[in-house]
Parts: sequence; structure tokens; C-alpha cells
Amino acid sequence: MTSEYSAPVESTQVTAVTDGVAQVFTWEADARIEVRGLGGEVVIEANAAGLRTLAGHLLVLAGDGVPDGSHLHLEDGNGLEDGSMGLVLERSDDE
Repeated sequence: MTSEYSAPVESTQVTAVTDGVAQVFTWEADARIEVRGLGGEVVIEANAAGLRTLAGHLLVLAGDGVPDGSHLHLEDGNGLEDGSMGLVLERSDDE
């Protein structure tokens, strides 16, 4: 039986506060996320770490007690690959 040990994945965390409620967004070290427009569609292309990172961001925004209107801006060179379109993830509990 063989076992492999891998070092913990380094990550980057950003804390945003909305209406006094802190949300912590985490990026895995090797996350790659690109957003581009393709005709009438938006394409989000990411590696596995990038997909886990996006899923984590959405789970933070979906958390109990997170205020309506809480959001995270992802931009070219700031959470997204160079050349990407901007992406805003926002919680909206209005129907």
C-alpha cells in the first residue's frame, strides 16, 4: 500500500464586510479563471482549482446571515486571468 503526502495548498483570502457581516472569499493558489463574451453567451473557463474557488465564492454569498446585495467583483488581473471580462457575483433575495 502506498500513500502520498501533498503539502497544503496555499491560498489567498479577502474579507469583505457588508452591513457589519464579514464574508471571507478564498482563492486556491493555482486557480485560473477566465471570463469572456462569445456572441450572446458568457463563457467562464477555469481549471479545477478555479472551479472550486468560484464554488466557494458562491457558497460564501449563499451563507446564512449574508445580507441582500452582498457582492464580489472579479476583474482582469484581480481574481481573473488577463484579458477577462469583469464578473460580479451578487446575492439578491428579492423575487
